Amino acid sequence: MGLLARERATLVVVDVQEGFRGYETFAAVAAACGKLLSAARVLELPAIVSEQYPKGLGHTAPEVGVSFERTIEKTVFSAVRADGFDLAGRRQAIVCGIEAHVCVSQTVHDLLADGIEVHVPADAVGSRHELDYTRGLERLERAGAVVTTVEAALFELLGRAGTPEFKAVQQLII
Repeated sequence: MGLLARERATLVVVDVQEGFRGYETFAAVAAACGKLLSAARVLELPAIVSEQYPKGLGHTAPEVGVSFERTIEKTVFSAVRADGFDLAGRRQAIVCGIEAHVCVSQTVHDLLADGIEVHVPADAVGSRHELDYTRGLERLERAGAVVTTVEAALFELLGRAGTPEFKAVQQLII
């Protein structure tokens, strides 16, 4: 496992939808995913946003800030198995969203099986229950994913201070 690199990474935002708003951690997870998505724009990283059965669970929460990013609808749990999912040759993925033990987990496992290096910011994923969140992250780490944080991932992608990108991303995390 290496450091995240702009030229190799894609951001995958999984199911941060209105139907999950009642979760205790929803606001924090949505805000963290929004930071990652904003930083992806600054750093010119491709991003994929998935929505699990939006007719029933609603669309991505507005605070995530989806604009021109590719959004895919799915009824399968793993975003990788949804029509239209494509990392376009990228070999690293930053996966965030809801729920750590279901859709995030299955997406990460499929990416790992495809030989993709996966980084999961623990502060940008959530589950309805704490036990599911904790066990979900433990399982992902055992499977080979790098469990990290939003700030650590962003500084890896930046690689250095003193650039316009650094200044823009720094404003997102303070």
